[in-house]
Amino acid sequence: MKKLRNTDVNIDKLDTVVTLYGWVLRKRDLGGVIFIDLKDISGVIQLVISPENKNYEKACTIKTDYVLKTSGKVVKRSNPNKNLKTGDIEIEVEDLEILNVAENPIIDENSLEETKLKYRYVDLRRSELQNNFIVRHKITKSVREYLDSLGFIDIETPMLTKSTPEGARDYIVPSRVNKGCFYALPQSPQIFKQLLMVAGFEKYYQIAKCFRDEDLRADRQPEFTQIDLEMSFVSENDVMDITENLLKKVFKDVKDIDIQLPLTKMKYDDAIDIYGTDKPDLRFEMKINDISNIFESTEFELFKNILDDNGIINCIVAKDSADKFSRKDIDKLGEFVKTYQAKSIFWLKYNNEFNGGITNKLSESELSKLKNELNISDNDMILIIAGNKKVVKTSLGALRCNIANKLGLIKKGEYKLLWITDFPVFEWSDEENRYQACHHPFTAPKDESIKYLLTDKDKCYAKAYDIVINGYEAGGGSIRIHDSKLQELMFESLGFTKEKALEKFGFLIEAFKHGTPPHGGLALGLDRLTMLMLETDNIKDVIAFPKTTSASCLMTDAPNTVDDKALEELHIKNVI
Repeated sequence: MKKLRNTDVNIDKLDTVVTLYGWVLRKRDLGGVIFIDLKDISGVIQLVISPENKNYEKACTIKTDYVLKTSGKVVKRSNPNKNLKTGDIEIEVEDLEILNVAENPIIDENSLEETKLKYRYVDLRRSELQNNFIVRHKITKSVREYLDSLGFIDIETPMLTKSTPEGARDYIVPSRVNKGCFYALPQSPQIFKQLLMVAGFEKYYQIAKCFRDEDLRADRQPEFTQIDLEMSFVSENDVMDITENLLKKVFKDVKDIDIQLPLTKMKYDDAIDIYGTDKPDLRFEMKINDISNIFESTEFELFKNILDDNGIINCIVAKDSADKFSRKDIDKLGEFVKTYQAKSIFWLKYNNEFNGGITNKLSESELSKLKNELNISDNDMILIIAGNKKVVKTSLGALRCNIANKLGLIKKGEYKLLWITDFPVFEWSDEENRYQACHHPFTAPKDESIKYLLTDKDKCYAKAYDIVINGYEAGGGSIRIHDSKLQELMFESLGFTKEKALEKFGFLIEAFKHGTPPHGGLALGLDRLTMLMLETDNIKDVIAFPKTTSASCLMTDAPNTVDDKALEELHIKNVI
């Protein structure tokens, strides 16, 4: 017989006897009558035990988190609770069995984050968290339905693989059998899914676990899950169309939201110029304005020196908001942008005329041009940052989001999706003092960029694309290099000798010599997509057993030491 869940019981079952299982969420003793809120994954239902009930003495011993089995009659509540799905009925207990007991409650709404992570299995009983994982399940179910309908094949790829350069640090696994050798956990199934295209599978997907040893933050974990796709004989637009329709189905199935297609496409360079980031949040305006031309002949020494040093002067305008920012508030914004290497913020407010900030440093002509070119109205505030392009764009991009949050410009339940296209092939790494692959070394350059791979890397753009949702990169992909000679050229442009390229990627280079089809794909971050759809700002809320920012698990106490015998078998010596 099918076991009833709490929310299966409703007003239609009045006067019937039901059997339910669950945990005690809370117990109340009101004038001798005991009320117990019994919780299962579907929700909460109220049990009632009066003093004359044969189960009364047993009910008196029950505490929070006890596990119960109960049978009783469904009756109408005298005081309905509109906040519960079962709020118009309750169960008059006839039989009560304590299946297991629990120690005193270790978690409540005031518990510290560390405590919640240590006892994660208890914290996961919260309805809010359980709903998160129900939503995550619905997302993966919708994804599988869509991809299955298009003929994609779900194929697993290895977890123990070869460590390769370019990208984040690998998690390394020592080999017992092969002395002095190591596996790496995959940062993505990238190479294997390309090999599957060589093998002729044409349409592959996988809900894939991936690992990256990098610094953590609110939207990043050391182990994460990708919705991984790869297709043969496709163009950039083919991959983007399939992904758009996938997301349209997911949003409709899970949130009953209709995503309008086709999505906006924006080139990487335009996104940086207008929004200061390659993952712009389009739920509000506040674009970045380049006002360098206004100050070409300025007498304001600081601006003059910056322009003479090939810097730029950009600004954002907070419309009708000048009265919402005190001098103290603006000083805090100045401290905020310093975290993005900006030295300071210059500001002006407008009410019939400009006032405050650097107003007295600028000429009447400059003030007039600011008003006209920026379409300034009463109660507007201009925030200016000057310096080198990267710092100016990055800091203003962060500042516009900071101000939008302060002004409440972002509405809950609103989703803005777009594609960022035409990424650079290379990006400069100050840490490595060299160019690195912006995405990965298997990304195909634009046809017109190939001639610049060795001579002018700043002119090289890729057949790459990211899907952005509400200011977060939700996924990314590219058309891949399928020609072995072009792949060798790409390795050379990244500074690999032929010997080094063969050492690290020889099996892939060899595979490309055996009839490789043109192919491309994309990976969506399942954790991040779930986080965005649930409108939570912490990825821990959608991962069942997450790590802390130090990549440790407080529940299992991992990572931890191992005994000397295990190290000896792995041919490893601990030098700490």
